[in-house]
This record gives sequence, C-alpha cells and structure tokens, in this order.
Amino acid sequence: MSRILIVGAGLTGSLCAYLLRKELANKLQLVIWDKARGAGGRMSTSRSPSDPNCTVDLGAQYITVTPDYAEKHKTFHDELVAKGICKPLRAAVEGMVMTEGSYNLVTPQGVSSIVKHYLSQSGADVFYERHVTHINLLEGRWQVCRKSGSPENFDIVVLTMPVPQILQLQGDISKLIKESQRQQLETVSYSSRYALGLFYETGTQIDVPWAAKYINDNPCIRFISIDNKKRNSL
Repeated sequence: MSRILIVGAGLTGSLCAYLLRKELANKLQLVIWDKARGAGGRMSTSRSPSDPNCTVDLGAQYITVTPDYAEKHKTFHDELVAKGICKPLRAAVEGMVMTEGSYNLVTPQGVSSIVKHYLSQSGADVFYERHVTHINLLEGRWQVCRKSGSPENFDIVVLTMPVPQILQLQGDISKLIKESQRQQLETVSYSSRYALGLFYETGTQIDVPWAAKYINDNPCIRFISIDNKKRNSL
C-alpha cells in the first residue's frame, strides 16, 4: 500500500485527497500536513472567541459557477448543494459583475466547510502545525522533514502550497526543478489581500440595503460583507 503525503489542507489538497480516495479506494494511505492550525487555506473561516456558532469568511466569499465550467464541475456543485454545504446566493451584492448564465453559491457554515467536507470524505490522516522544510530522496522513498518533529517517509509527495513556498523547500526537491522551470516559477506573482473579521453582539443591526459590496473608490478597502446576510441567515 502506497503512503502518500499531500502538503496543504486547502481546497486543492483536500480535493486531491478526496479524488485519490475515490479512484483508488483502499490501495493507499493518505496523509495531509498543513503548517496552519486548521483547514481552509485561501478558503478559511474564523470563529468568534465567545461564540463558535458565529463565523466570518476570511478567504473566498462565494463560489461563482460560470457556463464554461458548469457542466465540467456539475457533480461537485450538485453534491455540495445536496449535502447542504452550499446553497444559492440570494442576497444582494452591490457592484457585482456577472456574465450571462453564471450564478453564485454561498456556504451556510462558512467557506472552509467545503474543504472540511472533502477532508472528511477522503479518510486521510490530517495533521496541522506541520511546516515542511526539506524533502530528500532516500532509497526510492521521500523523506520529509518539518520544523519540529521527526522526519517521515512517503512513497509519493504532492505539493499544493503557493509557488513561493515550494521554491523555499530545501533538500533534493530543489535539485529536481530544472533551471528553466525555476525561472518560470519565479515569475509567478501574487497580489496580497488582508482580511479583517469583526464580531458584533447578538441583535446588532447594520442598516444597509446590501449583504456585501465591492468598493471601487478606496485605495485600501475592496470588499465588505455582512456574513449573516450574505449567507441568507438573517
């Protein structure tokens, strides 16, 4: 039985694990490591320290299904809606630009619930606060080292973290990337986003006609969301 490590517990890592389990059933042992304290990655949801039922999305705010991808990904969308993980976005989003035939989905329990669903369905052993630093090839297997704890060996390693983090890895993994490939990867650029979540006391009313709004005339603020309204729960 092959032992496979997936580095990253975001959407790519969780969906990769889910699909591997679906296709290969019990022919492999799946392990997932993530350097964060929880699942989600760019689809993270934060909980209020005083009320765990009060959540705010700090990553993706909703999922847009376009005609180009609707049929290709239909089974995924249908499953998420059938299980109540996603539902149609009915609330008003001011400034939203939509292409014809597109629609949006929101997550009643926060956007990280999509990632958690795929992690659960994958049956993988998931470990957090495991920051990979080195990957070496020893006798046909990959030895993976992390900042704290003993190295572990795997038959296959799948990297799903952002390109800059992959290029920072040490060991034999750095030698496997050709110089031309490295130059291409180094040209990948990321646009930074900062998210701020505010939790209000029960009963607080924010008197605006929208659930979310795109901001075009501010150099810092680009998007504001009232998550309860966005999820159609008010």
